[in-house]
Order: sequence, then C-alpha cells, then structure tokens
Amino acid sequence: MATLALAILRVVLGYIFVMHGWQKYNDIGIAGMQAGFSQMGVPNAEVFAVLVILLELVGGVLLIVGFLSRPIAALLAVEMIGAWVLVHAPNGFFVNENGYELVLILAAAALTIALAGPGRFSLDYAVFGRRKSKLRALA
Repeated sequence: MATLALAILRVVLGYIFVMHGWQKYNDIGIAGMQAGFSQMGVPNAEVFAVLVILLELVGGVLLIVGFLSRPIAALLAVEMIGAWVLVHAPNGFFVNENGYELVLILAAAALTIALAGPGRFSLDYAVFGRRKSKLRALA
C-alpha cells in the first residue's frame, strides 16, 4: 500500500508542478515572471524566473515518471519554502488571500518524496533497483 501511496503522491505532485510551470511559461511568460519576481523582491529575479519555470516543467515531468525523484523533489521543496518565505508568509495562511496554504502542502509533499523516495512504481526503481540509500536507513 505504501508503494501505491507514494506513486499517487508523486504523480499528482508532478502534475501540479507541470501545470504551474506551464502557466508561468505560457500565460505569464518569462519576461512577466522576471518582472513579477523583481517586484516581489526575489533576488536575481531574471535568473530565478527561468530556473523556476524549468524546474516546475521538467521537474514535474520527471516526478510523474519517477526519474531522479529524490533530488528533483528536494529542489521543488526548496523552491516552495522560498516562495513561502519571500512571497506568501506575510499574507497569512489562506490561498484565496495569496497566503502560504498551497506552498506549504506542496513543500511537504515534495519533502515526503525526497525523504521516502519514489516507490517501486517508478523509473528510479527500474533503473537503480533496490539500492539502499543513507536516507532510507533512517526510516
């Protein structure tokens, strides 16, 4: 059951990130993201806007298929923590007030995949097999 749960979490989380990355790229655009990040006070907004779009699009797809899941999930968790601290925390909890509700659950889900791994229903498992990681030994 845990393997199925990890697969469901990983695929849904990946889909959410792909959709958000696509929205940033297609609807807002790179220039719009750079301007928005700059206005929000994100350091190196020109660079981070591109990195965030790429991470969400490519990282989301990699999560869906379960390849390089732990490092991608860790990067996505760091991104969400950054969004929480730099953008959403001052607005309170609720998402309808641009609060941190969504980024908190996305960070927690990504951190769960980073720590627990992608499960057996993943390319990681097919490619790398049952190798024990140091993180797994802590579980």
